[in-house]
Amino acid sequence: MTNSDRYDRGLAALRQVTGTERPAVLDSLADIAPDLARYTIEFGYGDVWTRPGLTPRQRQLATVAALAALGNAAPQLRFHIDGALNVGATRREIVEVFILSSVYAGFPAALNALTAAREVFAARPPADGDAAADDVTVRQESPADRYARGLDALREVDGPGGVQVAASLDDIAPDLGRYLIEWVFGDVYTRDGLDLATRELAVVAMCTAKGTAAPQLRLHIGAFLRAGGTRTEVIEVMTQMAGYAGFPAALNGVAAAREAFETHASHAADDNA
Repeated sequence: MTNSDRYDRGLAALRQVTGTERPAVLDSLADIAPDLARYTIEFGYGDVWTRPGLTPRQRQLATVAALAALGNAAPQLRFHIDGALNVGATRREIVEVFILSSVYAGFPAALNALTAAREVFAARPPADGDAAADDVTVRQESPADRYARGLDALREVDGPGGVQVAASLDDIAPDLGRYLIEWVFGDVYTRDGLDLATRELAVVAMCTAKGTAAPQLRLHIGAFLRAGGTRTEVIEVMTQMAGYAGFPAALNGVAAAREAFETHASHAADDNA
């Protein structure tokens, strides 16, 4: 395949994301690094974005999740929020990804991402039936309800491993274990707006991009597989992250995936025994 083929295919994919005939990257780098613009199109879109294994919507949601978690690329985050909307993601899904990022990257990252989303949403009319999260009401359950709901969600997502993580904090930080159950799983994970597989795909992208949470990444890869995700989709997320978090993060993510796949296969064999 020639570089011209890669460029043409990449430019067609980039046009799908931007919804424009001439993407701005072509002109914004023309006077300083035109080769970087070419690499972006040939590699980022011609090689990676057009690979099978993830839908355009999945790719864009994984990308906005990763950029939100990294917190250092606001212009690119706005670009990819707009791109996510162009390929079929909804405002509600994007908002839910950013609420989820408060767990894995902290509240400042989530607040900055939502600021970027607000700017993008304001610049374009919503699609039919695609309102943001304005109509979502805060649930008013009792603390016991939050804990029970969170424990059920934790077991569904992480299996016995997640409950063990919470229990391991009892002797040093029991409140942190309780917050993990009540807030992370009782409040955030049980929200509407994202199905579990999409939620886990976003978490895998965030943890891969951050590069600082290999145990949690392995756990959430397993959760993604249990939610109906595939190994191919996991590897595609890692490959996508090479362009947005760098090759070291992607390679470390693949190493974590290899371990998670082995663990998942072992547990599946035990279940079938």
